[in-house]
Amino acid sequence: MFDSFHDLFAGVNPTANSTCASFLNGDNICLPPLKVPFYFAMRQNTFDGVPDNILALAAPVVAYWSMSLIFFCLDMSGWTWLDKYRIHESDEVTSRNNATRLHVLRAVIIQHILQTILGYYWVSDPPIVSPSKCTTEMEVVGRTLVRLVRWMVGPAAGNYFLELRGADVTYWTYWWGIPAAQLLFSLFIVDTWQYFLHRWLHLNKFLYKHLHSVHHRLYVPYAFGALYNHPLEGFLVDSVGAVVAETVANLSVRQTIFLFAFSSMKTVDDHCGYSLPFDPFQMLSGNTADYHDIHHQVIGIKSNFSQPFFIHWDVILGTRMTRKDIEERKQKLKIT
Repeated sequence: MFDSFHDLFAGVNPTANSTCASFLNGDNICLPPLKVPFYFAMRQNTFDGVPDNILALAAPVVAYWSMSLIFFCLDMSGWTWLDKYRIHESDEVTSRNNATRLHVLRAVIIQHILQTILGYYWVSDPPIVSPSKCTTEMEVVGRTLVRLVRWMVGPAAGNYFLELRGADVTYWTYWWGIPAAQLLFSLFIVDTWQYFLHRWLHLNKFLYKHLHSVHHRLYVPYAFGALYNHPLEGFLVDSVGAVVAETVANLSVRQTIFLFAFSSMKTVDDHCGYSLPFDPFQMLSGNTADYHDIHHQVIGIKSNFSQPFFIHWDVILGTRMTRKDIEERKQKLKIT
């Protein structure tokens, strides 16, 4: 049923053949036909045979190891042209780190098991995906749009605007505006949660010694060591933080799949050990592998707490450190 409905409206302009719903004292507003965008699958599960709530648990694990495998292959490739993009010499991984790859592997697997257990009991069963449900939700957006526009510009001008563009605005708000705002809000929540917990783990000597110092045994970070943490820290900072973001931002299960997978890939990239100009994750913001690498060094261990997406909290609260700051500090020490 869903596939035929999707086919019925494929290629239809949002303003064409729109339907009208009557509300607000009998006034009408035109709603767009149910033309779903490319990112949305009008079927119960994204992949046949795999419930979306199970996919939400598997996605971050698959994303983490897939991303790690890419950088592992780069490490093992022997390509000399990559040397100029390495933040550290390759032999520093073994000579300066205080944790073996086996210890790291075991810790990451434990964290993935714990986060999967938490997610299993937290991520709810996906709601029924159907044309009628989407239409009903779009009507709610239309009602809100009517009130907002009329409040902003008055009834007469509002009705004129809604008659001309109401279907378009309703379509883009429902399918693009609201989902994008929810996802951006969830990224902000993840950043906020991790910044303040991460900073606390450094400022509290007891917590640093017994929890966070485990992660800093990797003086030279590498990709699959991104989630090398004490199990309790990994659970509180990463797993619980993601659940809080999903809940507060009121994400759907499919948005949750994206958030969990994207966060995992960004975290791996932040620890990859390469400053790559063509890396899309490192183009996203100033919170790059090089930025986080400074935090793993002695000189920057009380700086650059932001992770994994943006650096606004470091900037606002004065904990940002750049390579330029390091050079200036070294020069100052030489002079004095």
